Amino acid sequence: MKLAYITILFAGIAISISSCKQAERKTEISVQDTIPVKLMPINVGSGDSGIEATGVFTTDDETVLSFKNGGVISKITVKEGDAVRKGQLLASVLSSEVDAKAGQAKLAVEKARRDFERASKLYRDSVATLEQMQNAKTALDVAQQDLKSVSFNQQYSNIYSPVSGYVLAKMANEGQVVGPGTPILQVNGASNANWKLKVGVGDQQWTQIKVGDPAKISTDAMPSDTLDAVVSKKSEGLDPQTGTFTIFLELKEKPSYKLASGIFGKSIIMSAGTKVGNQWRIPFSALLDGNGREGYVFITQDGKTAKKQKIKVAKIENDDVLVEAGLEQAQSIIISGSPYLLDGSAIVVKK
Repeated sequence: MKLAYITILFAGIAISISSCKQAERKTEISVQDTIPVKLMPINVGSGDSGIEATGVFTTDDETVLSFKNGGVISKITVKEGDAVRKGQLLASVLSSEVDAKAGQAKLAVEKARRDFERASKLYRDSVATLEQMQNAKTALDVAQQDLKSVSFNQQYSNIYSPVSGYVLAKMANEGQVVGPGTPILQVNGASNANWKLKVGVGDQQWTQIKVGDPAKISTDAMPSDTLDAVVSKKSEGLDPQTGTFTIFLELKEKPSYKLASGIFGKSIIMSAGTKVGNQWRIPFSALLDGNGREGYVFITQDGKTAKKQKIKVAKIENDDVLVEAGLEQAQSIIISGSPYLLDGSAIVVKK
């Protein structure tokens, strides 16, 4: 009787342990079946859509020029709007003081050289010590370095244009006393036609835009003309003055009309996930099982369940895919984690 009771007891314990293990295994499977993914919102609706941004035209080589050494401005040879050539003299400061210092430095070098030659001769005659000759040599080296420093400062008593372009601003006048680094002139290389539109966007828009995205630009100066551009650069930090992130749109072709620095421009940036006419732009990494012009992507409507969606591909551009059908009712597309998904898979959105 006791043996039968013990057998039944062990059987009950085994069943209990087995049930616990099965429950744990089910929990593990449930957790493992929830796939972490990243989403990208999809713009829905009719008509053209994109990220709208406004800004001003500028060039990469806008430069503020100043004197290395302070002094009295003796002449400024240009005014705002003037065309300039690379290497052209633009401004000078009175060089009397720096010229005098250069003269003193030259005399100091000559004296130090004579002292060294005299000390060397005396050392050879065993009259001067080795230390005295070495000290004379050190004094000569110091004097020569001082002359180089003064000559460098003397060279930068003039301002020369670093580019061929135009004078954007004149910030000082002849006879004015300026300190080192005080802005005198601002120039750019507009003659090279390397124009960019500098726009500001919010943080959510910044995350959607990537280098290489196409854009359209219009200006009030020529409202009938649209300029093709491409995102050439993104700032990696917030501009504290504007509270926005800076995006640079580089023109693909030289405009048919003349631009000027500071002209206002409006842009529409076609980032991934935006609708371009009757097409959507999505990352190539989101495309699965492509066959000709057909393919599949995973979308989600609630952020919890993945749905496999058939799409029609219009074109592939670099790392993007233009989709012409299949995303009409989509809210978000899954761009990371797709290879691990099945239709109806549970998902969790990674931040």
